Amino acid sequence: MKLAIGSDHAGFPLKEEVRDYLTKAGHEIVDLGAYEVDPLDDYPDFAEKVGLAVKLGDAPRGILICGSGVGVCVAANKIPGIRAGMCHDTYSAHQGVEHDDMNVIVLGARIIGSALAFECVDAFVRAQFIVKEERFTRRFKKVLAMEAKYQCGDGSNSPA
Repeated sequence: MKLAIGSDHAGFPLKEEVRDYLTKAGHEIVDLGAYEVDPLDDYPDFAEKVGLAVKLGDAPRGILICGSGVGVCVAANKIPGIRAGMCHDTYSAHQGVEHDDMNVIVLGARIIGSALAFECVDAFVRAQFIVKEERFTRRFKKVLAMEAKYQCGDGSNSPA
C-alpha cells in the first residue's frame, strides 16, 4: 500500500523507525518530513502535508506522529475528507478503519514504543471499511453530512 507519513521533531525518531519497517514490509512510503530533528518545527505543517496527500489521492492513507499524537490529530481533522484517529492499540487501529473509514492513523511517540507502533500500523494497513454492514455506512454518511454542513468555502468552518 502507498502511505504518506509525517511527523514533527518529537515524532521524528519513531517516524524513521515506522517508515523503515513499512518499507521493508513492501509498502511504498511517501515521506513528507520532518527530515531532521528541528525543535522549531510545528506539528500543523506536517499534519497538513499528510492530510493533503491523502485528500488529493497521492496516497490512500496516512500516518502522523508527534509527541502525544493529540496535536497532529486535531490539525489533520481540520482538512475536509480526513478522518484521523489516534491509536495506541491494535484494536482501535483496525476498528477505526473497519467501522469509521479512518484514513490517517496518529501515533504519540512519547506514549508508545516502536514494537507497538509497528503492530498498530500493521493493523491499520490490513483493515478495510466494512461497507456491507448498513450501520457503518449509515453512520459514515452522517459524519460526511456533518462535515459538509460545517465546512464553508472561505475556510471559516462557520455554519451557512
